[in-house]
Amino acid sequence: MTQTFSLSATTLFGLEEILAEELKSLGAKDIRVQRRFVEFSGDQYLMYKANLWCRTAIRILKPIAYFTLHEEDDLYREIQEIRWDKYITPQSTIAIDSFVHSSIFTHSLYVSQRTKDAIVDQMRDEKGIRPGVDLKDPDLRLNLHINQNKAVLSLDSSGDSLHKRGYRIQTNTVPLNEVLAAGILYLTGWDCNSSFIDPMCGSGTFLIEAAMMALGRVPGYYRNKFGFMRWLDYDSGLFHGIQDEAIKNERETLSFPIEGSDVNRKTYQIACKNIQNAGMEDYIQIQHKAFEEQTPPPAPGVMVMNPPYGERQEVDQLREKYIRIGDVLKSKYKNYSAFVFTGNLQEAKNIGLRTTFRKELFNGAIDCRLLKYDMYAGSK
Repeated sequence: MTQTFSLSATTLFGLEEILAEELKSLGAKDIRVQRRFVEFSGDQYLMYKANLWCRTAIRILKPIAYFTLHEEDDLYREIQEIRWDKYITPQSTIAIDSFVHSSIFTHSLYVSQRTKDAIVDQMRDEKGIRPGVDLKDPDLRLNLHINQNKAVLSLDSSGDSLHKRGYRIQTNTVPLNEVLAAGILYLTGWDCNSSFIDPMCGSGTFLIEAAMMALGRVPGYYRNKFGFMRWLDYDSGLFHGIQDEAIKNERETLSFPIEGSDVNRKTYQIACKNIQNAGMEDYIQIQHKAFEEQTPPPAPGVMVMNPPYGERQEVDQLREKYIRIGDVLKSKYKNYSAFVFTGNLQEAKNIGLRTTFRKELFNGAIDCRLLKYDMYAGSK
């Protein structure tokens, strides 16, 4: 019998239900959807698999302690109650990410410092050696979440954020987070078996994520390390078996086109490099063209674009661009489901088409909307 334990997967606002479905498909039990995270239970196999397979997860956390705080010193005492030799050796390095919303503590950095002190003091007192701190690449990364007087301490099994797939070697000025891109693709309802196009492709994130989904390539395919690989109980045979399982499930060919374009030559070149780095040049066709010049592949299909929000363009230029989006959708994208993801809700009105779906999402700190337009040939 394998041991089952509590787990938590963090995600972006608006993608919680999608992540819950992903986890359910992998075999997760006791799924509970929260704001920006999903709680569930599983074993070591599921924890490894979730890191490798979940497209909309940012981190997979394994809670190891829950406690109530009444004053500052309670934190140090509670951390010292944990047997740290189960998780690290005196030669290990650690890092603590703290997230604090509490009247007891005002600074997350102070919370991380006190947590670190409690851990290294215990190891020094018992082993005579203090573990080190490595904020960039630790042997063990911890996640401490304090909400008022309730605290949860977790092991971070992911290490680097799971949005860092490993295929994107260059980005444009405002890159789209890979987890957000994958979540948007799920929200479009694209069947991974029909035409797909992004005529404002930027650094190519939508295109690469779409090709990965269509091929059945897991998002962790390009990564060579996860946090759990440095844990004392790491089972390399189990993980490599999961990797082999993932590779066996991939499709070799696609019978439909995935296409993109971008008007900016430098951005287009960045997208080409990322597509090549992902090994997707046989599945993605990309052109250096303005979106209004790009001819979409045969319908039916899905079009997704992330037009400028206005950070680097004049108001009149931006308004004209959004008007052209509506005109091009009407003239070129009949029998397509068209999706525009934008952080400029005022200019989005200039698209001039009726939306059939609106979803609130955030691109970093920018309040955005995913807008759907069903482009019918003739009258509806």
